[in-house]
Amino acid sequence: MTDSSEKKSPAQGGTAVARPAVRRKGLVVIASVVALGALAWGGWEWLVNRNYETTDNAYVAGHVVQVTPQVGGTVVAIGADDTDPVQAGQWLVQLDPADALVDLAKAEADLAQTARQVRSLYAGNAPLEAQVVQRQAELLRQQTDAARAQEDVQRRRALAQAGAVGQEEFDHARAQARTADKAVAAAQAAVRAAQAQLTAAQAQTRGSAASEHPSVLAAAARVREAYLALQRTRLLAPVSGQVAKRGVQLGQRVAAGAPLLTVVDLQQLWVDANFKESQLAALRVGQPVELVADVYGKQVRYHGAVQGLGAGTGAAFALLPAQNATGNWIKVVQRVPVRIGLDARELAAHPLRVGLSMVARVDIRDADVARDSAIDKDAVSADEQTNSKTNNAEIIEISAEKAMNYDLSLPQAEQRIARIIAGENVAALTAWPGA
Repeated sequence: MTDSSEKKSPAQGGTAVARPAVRRKGLVVIASVVALGALAWGGWEWLVNRNYETTDNAYVAGHVVQVTPQVGGTVVAIGADDTDPVQAGQWLVQLDPADALVDLAKAEADLAQTARQVRSLYAGNAPLEAQVVQRQAELLRQQTDAARAQEDVQRRRALAQAGAVGQEEFDHARAQARTADKAVAAAQAAVRAAQAQLTAAQAQTRGSAASEHPSVLAAAARVREAYLALQRTRLLAPVSGQVAKRGVQLGQRVAAGAPLLTVVDLQQLWVDANFKESQLAALRVGQPVELVADVYGKQVRYHGAVQGLGAGTGAAFALLPAQNATGNWIKVVQRVPVRIGLDARELAAHPLRVGLSMVARVDIRDADVARDSAIDKDAVSADEQTNSKTNNAEIIEISAEKAMNYDLSLPQAEQRIARIIAGENVAALTAWPGA
């Protein structure tokens, strides 16, 4: 029985022989798949992925404009709430304008009084000139009388010596001559005094009209100052956008510089992508970028371009920068912010919000798309310098235009100042000039 139990059937022997072959086949298949996967990954990395730098440490950024008052006051009206869209120049918060209106009325009254005094000063020159002419005529008459008196003295001296007239008459003639000389001296003094008054008056009015007199200009400046204070009681939206972080309430007493609310310009957004320092070598300004927002997913893709590389890492500009001069130092890979501009049409079709997460993929195949910021300024061509100056001039003109649109009341102030200087009766304002 023992011999028969130890014998194996042919079928059992065939199965034992087949198992190693199947195992070898499986291992070969697995190894082939791994090798093909490695080759495919290596080929994709070499042909495609090495031409791109990707980061998911990217966030939407934009102009977050804080609205703060330039003067203190009590809030009497609020024109916009959180999430409300606003246009540039739209009023947001109204402060109590009562004190500013009183100051403006006082300044305009002072200007009117100063203008009247200056007009009187200019008008007083003509009487002074007439007075000088009158004093000069009086001096001429006195000089004529004195000359006649001297002639009488000379005539009577000869007659007195001949005995034709008495000594008393001769002494009387000499007394009249001395009196005439004193009258001439007094007339000369009166002419000098009148000329001095005229010269002093002309010195205050010479070379300028009444509207350009220093006293009038100073009073007009005080009116403008009061007008600005009144205008600043109403806070306007500096940019078009959406209201966020409203922290002001009706009746609240606010101080100058206190943040009241924030306006976010959602039409001018960009992406701040934080790349590792090992990814910066091939990044250049102008390289194309493909972006995906987590809010829309991969179905929506944004296209943009690199606009600039940060001047330092995030740690370098942190409130508490890292201090690595310690014994327990651990190296941490640093990241540098890279600004990426977005296509305005794509942004309008699929709006974004500040702070949303993005995935940025930069095409680095064209390494010469733009010059690095470290290029020496002497190497920049004259054409580029001219274009830069032109662009700066355009920016300045645009900024000036926005400032003019934002400033609504100063033209009205200039009109009122001109009318007050001209002598018109201008009614005092009882409300904010733009209301």
